[in-house]
Amino acid sequence: MVVVLTIVTTLLLWSPFWLRIESLPGWGFDFSSGMETVFANFDGTNYLIIARSWYDGEYIRNNFSNPLPLEYYPAHLPLYPAIVSVFDLVMPGTWAMLVATLLGSVLATLAFFKLMKSVGIKNMGWFGVVFLLLPARWVVVKAVGSPEPWFIAFILMSLVYFREKKYWLAGLFGALAQLTKSPGILLFVGYGLYFLIEMWTRRRVEMRKMLDAYPLLLMPLAALGLFYFYYLQTGDFWAYFNSGDNFHLFLPPFSIFAPKGQVWTGEFWLEEIIFIWLIYGLGVMKLWKKNLKELAVFSGVFFASTLLVAHRDIARYILPIFPLVLIGWEEEIKKKEFKVILLLLVIPILLYSWNFILNNTMAIDNWGQYL
Repeated sequence: MVVVLTIVTTLLLWSPFWLRIESLPGWGFDFSSGMETVFANFDGTNYLIIARSWYDGEYIRNNFSNPLPLEYYPAHLPLYPAIVSVFDLVMPGTWAMLVATLLGSVLATLAFFKLMKSVGIKNMGWFGVVFLLLPARWVVVKAVGSPEPWFIAFILMSLVYFREKKYWLAGLFGALAQLTKSPGILLFVGYGLYFLIEMWTRRRVEMRKMLDAYPLLLMPLAALGLFYFYYLQTGDFWAYFNSGDNFHLFLPPFSIFAPKGQVWTGEFWLEEIIFIWLIYGLGVMKLWKKNLKELAVFSGVFFASTLLVAHRDIARYILPIFPLVLIGWEEEIKKKEFKVILLLLVIPILLYSWNFILNNTMAIDNWGQYL
């Protein structure tokens, strides 16, 4: 049911663009530009360019009019473009991009159900509905060209198998996460910290049990393999780190609130960032209190990393741990009051999503290059 709803809600978001509705009564949204607006959302077309060029600078320069510098493309990791390229064989590239995202959303939903079963969540159907609608930034991500759904699916599957001590599968899905988005390395950091905490709290952990987890090394090995792949494609082993304005981690923490212009914060209307950190931080602590230490430690590492992010879109950066935070907030989410408020928020979530998609676009001069 929830998988069907995942597809239906995405189609609902697309529908006014598809129908080119010129005005939405009462709110005045103009969707007359059509699906091109959805296709043009950041950073979808960049991934589509990679799916066609595989970081070949000359090919990009000769076939695409995108104004981004050529060294910027390695900031976008290759696994999501590889998936897009498969669908690109049988449909236009723009639709291949969206279908790839939609499939990732379905898999992320299934992975979330698998994790909920692993930790003993009883109202899985309701939690699946919540995961469908919250946070609103997730609703947008599922409707445009984006690697986040695949990234979240791989993280959740890795955590499921880590809890079951199936370290080969945990390492494999962790490696896939690493090849999808660079913060995937935080999964490896979280696992390492978990073992250290176990050693400290238990005072004695059999070395054999520690050594059994060696397949988790697939994650850093995947990162090294990625760098070598970049070397083969671009001639630069460190191409990811030389991709220009791609890093938004700054010291000291909370630099997002620094004066505008010092770092990339976007604007000074940032109060909601504090509420985001409050909700997520409490969720991490609740996971620890529920004795879900594997989830709590990774979530804590990821949460801590976002405190260093100086970028307006914190809501997207922190998305990968939202399914885990939902589990932490289990008791509150089951309450009638939560259900009433979420029902009230369905329409504003839709309005937010449409407004975001309409405004978060790249300038595309020639769509023929992407079809």
